[in-house]
Amino acid sequence: MSGTANGARTRLVLITGLSGSGKTTVANCFEDLGYYVADNLPLPLLERFLADPRGLTGGHERIAVVADARAPGFAEKAPQLWRAIDRNLVHPTLVFLESTEDALLRRFSETRRPHPLGTDLPVEEAIGRERELLSALRGEADLVFDSSEWSVHEMRSLVYRRFGREAGHQPDMSVALLSFGFKHGPPTGADLVFDVRFLPNPHYVAGLRELPGTDPVVVEYLEAQRDFGALIERLATLFEFLLPRYRQENRSYLTIAIGCTGGRHRSVAVAERLADELRKLNWKVDLRHRDLERPPA
Repeated sequence: MSGTANGARTRLVLITGLSGSGKTTVANCFEDLGYYVADNLPLPLLERFLADPRGLTGGHERIAVVADARAPGFAEKAPQLWRAIDRNLVHPTLVFLESTEDALLRRFSETRRPHPLGTDLPVEEAIGRERELLSALRGEADLVFDSSEWSVHEMRSLVYRRFGREAGHQPDMSVALLSFGFKHGPPTGADLVFDVRFLPNPHYVAGLRELPGTDPVVVEYLEAQRDFGALIERLATLFEFLLPRYRQENRSYLTIAIGCTGGRHRSVAVAERLADELRKLNWKVDLRHRDLERPPA
């Protein structure tokens, strides 16, 4: 059986539970956390996987496996397989997801997918049968999550709180900086929106109207304005405070929108400078100028 070079145990999470309870969503969370994730393994392969997870994944130290009643024989044999894991080599956690019958019925109705136990049974009976089949495995669970009233965000938050900071690991967060013009409509999906229309507008300065906010001449003009540097300094300080706290809330992405009138000068220059400041703070930044290529009105 494979071990680790330094004697550390392989981290193994088995995700199981009722169909429609959110196992795929939880598995995606583990993938975001850097786990190697395997889904719906046949029982013979699952048995090998539980006995030697690192050997079958090329040496991965964190592994999550999704398995459930879709695999023939899983419900009957899984408790025995789980108890047989060598705890000297593997640090296992069994996560069992369940939901109320009403919640599961609603989800199957919304997705219009058949229950994995087959279409020959009414969904209500299939849910009850699966709950009965998995009752022994539920008794082995280290963690039981009832997802009846969960949103996707709440699921992510729970998984991240429980598993995300093991060994100092936490999910990364990417920051999108978007410049835009209010005259073309506010951006959709922005988390934070800042209006920089109080800055003097290069649009009304001879020789600057046709130039973009990335042009050195426009940048020089704006940097000469009294409030430009103060704005950058204060926003950078604010983001230095806010961004780690958003990451603590398990955000994968955060969009910051900077708006001016047309989205060609002031918002562009401010977004460019803020991107530089955030990169100095070691944030991954995706910088986009939505309205930069629009012709000046």
